[in-house]
Amino acid sequence: MELTNPRRGLLVILSSPSGAGKSTLARRLMDWDATLSFSVSATTRPPRPGEEHGREYYFHDKTAFQAMVADGAMLEHAHVFGNFYGSPMAPVEKAIEAGRDVLFDIDWQGAQQIRNSVLGLHTLSIFILPPSITELRRRLEARGQDDEETIAKRMQKSWDEISHWDGYDYVLVNDDLDATEAQLKTILTAERLRRAQQPGLKDHVRRLHQEFIEGQI
Repeated sequence: MELTNPRRGLLVILSSPSGAGKSTLARRLMDWDATLSFSVSATTRPPRPGEEHGREYYFHDKTAFQAMVADGAMLEHAHVFGNFYGSPMAPVEKAIEAGRDVLFDIDWQGAQQIRNSVLGLHTLSIFILPPSITELRRRLEARGQDDEETIAKRMQKSWDEISHWDGYDYVLVNDDLDATEAQLKTILTAERLRRAQQPGLKDHVRRLHQEFIEGQI
């Protein structure tokens, strides 16, 4: 497919333990740049009331999902609580070819799969750390969304998630939400200028070279 956009989009992976501020930061990024969008995942779980195919999820049966995996049509996938979840490649590829960045809210295993995929060259991965474990627990309690047992499970899982911090391109400590947001914007702005994200550079350099050959100096 011919690229008409001056740049390719990025696959922006945000990972963190629950409560570190990842979801809030993702929303702020999308408020900052309306062209940013979340990747719509595929799943084998049945739709819940009000959910639509292609909006909340792409809903497939297990046979169709597994066929997509076998055909290499999933960037990443996992089996969670009896159902399959994954990120279809086609809509993501279409978005980045049009110069639109796609956000992924996934764990370290999904991030690793995407980094190793055919689109890995265009991946930007960022891990968000809390300033302390005490503060992480305080934030989970302050959300008021989970009971004590669920909070305890999230805290237990957080150590495994944090232990994979060194597999990411950037790691930010979210001690101050505004400061972390500013850092994210700086990273994204710079990474959009990465050589691999500018498909027109090669032709531009070729034209410059041609000018030298033709004596137009």
